[in-house]
Amino acid sequence: MTKLTIIGAAPSNFVWTCRIACAEKGVEYDLVEARPHTPGVSAIHPLGKIPVMRHGEVELFESKAICSYIDRKFPGPGLIPAGAHGAALVEQWVSFVTTSFDPLCMRQYALGYFFPGTPDKSPNRAIIDPSVPKLGPMLAIIDRALAATGFLAGPSFTLADAFLAPIMHYLSKLPESSAELARNARLNTWFEQTMARPSVASTMPPPPPAR
Repeated sequence: MTKLTIIGAAPSNFVWTCRIACAEKGVEYDLVEARPHTPGVSAIHPLGKIPVMRHGEVELFESKAICSYIDRKFPGPGLIPAGAHGAALVEQWVSFVTTSFDPLCMRQYALGYFFPGTPDKSPNRAIIDPSVPKLGPMLAIIDRALAATGFLAGPSFTLADAFLAPIMHYLSKLPESSAELARNARLNTWFEQTMARPSVASTMPPPPPAR
């Protein structure tokens, strides 16, 4: 059977999510390292974003679409419940993570540390500081969502948790966000358990660039 290929840079939180999905399902795959806007990526994604996927003649872009394909195409534990309510809860939290949580926590706050763009590569406080007051309320939303079952969407690990896990890993490495994580007991417990989960631990990318 044709092996699935994920194309993108391993440190990308969305690439990592797709790899977690493969690990959860026991799907063998090749990871082809590629940065955004490189030819192999732009051949599939019209905006040159990562990740993209190839499986035989099937080509897909956008991490949610890739993960949904992996979940439906291959046997193994479902990452998206079959029932209408459970599936909708996963969609709800994946959407929240990708449209609200990621833009603040990764594209603004973490970006100012990992890719500061400053002459001496010091943290870009002009980007970081406006984001810091928003971190506490954002993490508190996730903490409240975990109250019922310890997972974002239902009684077990789902695609929603897979989307959240890489972002929380990076936030745990930064001063303000790691302090906020420590203040949210349920989220901190979820984080420790999720980082130890085989699908997450086995796909963890190399450390981000030195600050």
